[in-house]
Amino acid sequence: MPTSQGFRDLKVYRLAFRLAMEIFHESKRFPREEKFSLTDQIHRASRSEASNIGEGYRKQRYPKKFVSKMVDADGEATETQVWLEFAECCGCLSKKRESELRMGYEEVGRMLGGMIAHPERFS
Repeated sequence: MPTSQGFRDLKVYRLAFRLAMEIFHESKRFPREEKFSLTDQIHRASRSEASNIGEGYRKQRYPKKFVSKMVDADGEATETQVWLEFAECCGCLSKKRESELRMGYEEVGRMLGGMIAHPERFS
């Protein structure tokens, strides 16, 4: 029988983590002058989703706290989409790549929306 890895078993966590890593690798090609603005901001926002999901999962016995952390994760997913748009408009990402990543974050948002609407499924 496989052992549970807790939050790591959540499809939404795995997707958020994978997307954050994709952004990390894409950002290696960002211009150096963007290091302290665009690069740091997109790293922080994209990593925060996965960390909020992990933290929230540990609070699953407390529905209001669980929902609060999932709402935070959803907000970070939206912020990441804004930074992706900046990256595309500044010429750091192709329109195609921005669209691929944005669609991933929209999927994260849909999954988080389900968790927020039905926290009882995770307690």
